[in-house]
Amino acid sequence: MERKLITVEKSFTVVTVRVLPRSSRDQICGVVDGIILLRVSAPPVEGKANARCVTLLSKELGISASSVQIMRGERSRVKFFRIHGMSEYEIFKKLG
Repeated sequence: MERKLITVEKSFTVVTVRVLPRSSRDQICGVVDGIILLRVSAPPVEGKANARCVTLLSKELGISASSVQIMRGERSRVKFFRIHGMSEYEIFKKLG
């Protein structure tokens, strides 16, 4: 059975993100098999790494932080983010 990594609805797109916390700096490492790889400097404690993920994605995509929301995986390294107002093509074009 094939897993869908990206879901596109009318007003938002859901993307899969793999997070590596406690890195030396915040950066997007690329996209592998439809999964966005992120490194964040924050530890995975009290939602700090999640907040950095939202900030990093919103900054790189050029949208407000309120347009990026965690749907699922708040306590996991693999997370699903809902991104409002952008298509799958626009997201991956900006992230390279």
